[in-house]
Amino acid sequence: MKTYKLTYLAIVAFLCNGGFTWGQVSNIGTLSVASDTQVAVVNPFDNHPSGTLINDGALLVYDDFNNDGTVDYTNGNASTTFFIGNDIQKITGGQISYFYNVVFDNAMNVAPFELSADISIANEAEFAQGIINNQDFGGQVQFETNAMHFNTSDDSYVNGAVVKHGNTAFDFPIGDGQFYRYTAISAPNDSNASFISNYYLENPNTLYPLESHTGVIALVNNTEYWQVDPMTGEQNEVMLTLSWHEQTTMPELLEDIESTLHIVRWDAAQQLWVDEGGIINIDNQTISTPMALDAYGIFTLAKVKNELILPGDITIYNAVSPNSNGENDYFLIDNIEHLPNNKVEIFNRWGVKVFETTAYDTAGNVFRGESDGRLTTNGSKNLPAGTYFYVLSYDYDNGMSTQRVKQSGYLYLNTD
Repeated sequence: MKTYKLTYLAIVAFLCNGGFTWGQVSNIGTLSVASDTQVAVVNPFDNHPSGTLINDGALLVYDDFNNDGTVDYTNGNASTTFFIGNDIQKITGGQISYFYNVVFDNAMNVAPFELSADISIANEAEFAQGIINNQDFGGQVQFETNAMHFNTSDDSYVNGAVVKHGNTAFDFPIGDGQFYRYTAISAPNDSNASFISNYYLENPNTLYPLESHTGVIALVNNTEYWQVDPMTGEQNEVMLTLSWHEQTTMPELLEDIESTLHIVRWDAAQQLWVDEGGIINIDNQTISTPMALDAYGIFTLAKVKNELILPGDITIYNAVSPNSNGENDYFLIDNIEHLPNNKVEIFNRWGVKVFETTAYDTAGNVFRGESDGRLTTNGSKNLPAGTYFYVLSYDYDNGMSTQRVKQSGYLYLNTD
């Protein structure tokens, strides 16, 4: 098998091991680009199933790129692949292409890169010019553990799914409709973690009804949403960061950002939007969850009723309907599981304590409308419908001191 090593800038238009053609560059053998070497491919490149392309230098791709064989590198520090065409560039193939550094620079079209294959980036991706469209073509952009990107902008990002492997924090370079609208995650605790994210500049209402939300939410964004999901078997908890943009975010949400803007998530089990909280960075126009997520899926921004939110982004929902229909099946206290030094007490209308527990909402430790046999004379049984009284107390660390928060109110139990 013949190996081509080019030690100068070469304009490649040949059939490796098979003759000469100006129409297409087809590799059926081994093609190596040595370090400190530039090779420019000016015609469509087709790497056959038997073909191996090793780029340890600079590979300049000016046309389509198809890989059904092996595309890789051995000297990462010297390897860069440039997609710098003068027309639409189709990146196709049945095998994943492994790049160390990659540059996307094509100004001939708004979205000149049509990606239907999978590509892996180990170090850096420069988004110089041109949007990568894999949303319509089915490909995937994968960033490995220490990979990053730069120069990402409204003119250059990924329109479609992006995958991040490993345990480093990451900003997903995603967008839609010529708007770069990234998501960011904190570092997972598992080196084998993988997350996938996508952005949609469209109303989520058709798939995720906006009017279906918990009581603390006043208004859900009707213009855009993100998807963030773990891909590995063991779920990693990460904090999520989104951003707002005057041209893409629902204007009503931007009226009182610092006190009412939160991240919300579509809870598929309950079929409603739930509050995930929000820490605002006005300078960067970003909002982050105050704690690590314990569930994933569809996210967007929303306006919340700030007066109903307690320190630590704790929200109490005071209706319980334990009929196993997935709605209000237990006394829900949002985010209390993140503050385990807590105590919940529930009393009936005569002041008799019917339920008491600590570390509420951990390991299924919740009130489902049943009395606590230790505290009532009738033993453990279903409580009758009616109005009850709850007392919640918990420790909250605001970064400077720890305070004991206490909240009480009425709880409505419906047994129909």
